[in-house]
Amino acid sequence: MKLIDAIENQLRQLDEQSLTRERRVVETPCKPRLMVGGRALLAFASNDYLGLAAHPRVVDALREGADLYGAGSGASHLISGHSVAHQRLEERLAEFVGPHLESARALSFCTGYMANLAILTALGADGDAQIFSESLNHASLIDGARLARASVKVYPHADLAALGAMLAASNATAKLVVTDSVFSMDGDIAPLPELLALCEQHDAWLVIDDAHGFGVLGAHGRGALEHFNLRSPNIVYMGTLGKAAGVGGAFVAAHASVIELMIQRGRPYIYTTAAPPALAHALLTSIDIIGGDEGASRRAHLASLVQAFDEQLDLQRWQRVASNTAIQAIVIGTNEEVLRIGAGLHGHGLWVPAIRPPTVPEGTARLRVTLSAAHTHEEVAQLAAVLNDLERT
Repeated sequence: MKLIDAIENQLRQLDEQSLTRERRVVETPCKPRLMVGGRALLAFASNDYLGLAAHPRVVDALREGADLYGAGSGASHLISGHSVAHQRLEERLAEFVGPHLESARALSFCTGYMANLAILTALGADGDAQIFSESLNHASLIDGARLARASVKVYPHADLAALGAMLAASNATAKLVVTDSVFSMDGDIAPLPELLALCEQHDAWLVIDDAHGFGVLGAHGRGALEHFNLRSPNIVYMGTLGKAAGVGGAFVAAHASVIELMIQRGRPYIYTTAAPPALAHALLTSIDIIGGDEGASRRAHLASLVQAFDEQLDLQRWQRVASNTAIQAIVIGTNEEVLRIGAGLHGHGLWVPAIRPPTVPEGTARLRVTLSAAHTHEEVAQLAAVLNDLERT
């Protein structure tokens, strides 16, 4: 029993530090109003930024996809699992983000985590390559850098001077600057134009994880690239399809040669069963909504909710991280306190996740409020009022 005793000791330590995580069982579709453990809650907890996860057109498309292609793909893409639905989705995604890339091609993945592992292990396969990773990058980028054979340097958050000095001092055969676009625990946006200028100056790739920007940023929802009007052959772009797109999976878009290299050398792509084709079929409808008038209307409504939350939140002790995106982080401090506040919100019928280390630095435990186009102004006002009251108790 020594092996089990050691694990149970680790679990006790997590509990003593208020770091134990618990799953809640959601009994209804992904919407602001949920049934969780038999109780009705108003949730500010999902990344369904445009409210497409339960959109009737997307649900109908998923049902149609299952009728057309069945339940599963049956194999990896390079064996027999690459469906015409996958092919059509990749072509549509390449067309969608193509204005910001040269000779654009797209490659679909089961998850954004797998996509990031594939990018960094394929482009960073040479031991003489070097990865320059943003200090607040998502865990999937951190793990991808660890798995790559390239050496890794971490630059401070949004510190262009530090990154520029690192790039200038590097003699690597290939250089990869790797960053989130919208930082998932803060909600701020990376200085992508300046990062791209550095990459072009130093002949480096700019790998952008736009998980929280795709579908939300830009006039047509093309993400951070459209938001900043960027275009470059140096860009390798990853977008997820389970957040604003409302379904699941991810994609990488880049120059056709980069995508071909990932097909040939990207182990997380080669050795994984392809996602069900029905998901790809449903995502074609999601992309149509994102890029059309309805998508523009939903983004405008979401922006108005972000502004309203900013105006109505009146904090004196807690710190709201400056953000114009759907991610609104409120730093509380200790693990115990953020759990207490989370429980207080739950008592008012509100669900806001309490984020603790190692996801965020020690001493910066926070509430991560995520707004959706499916929320109403009245619901956002309710949340702000309860938060204002809880801070003063």
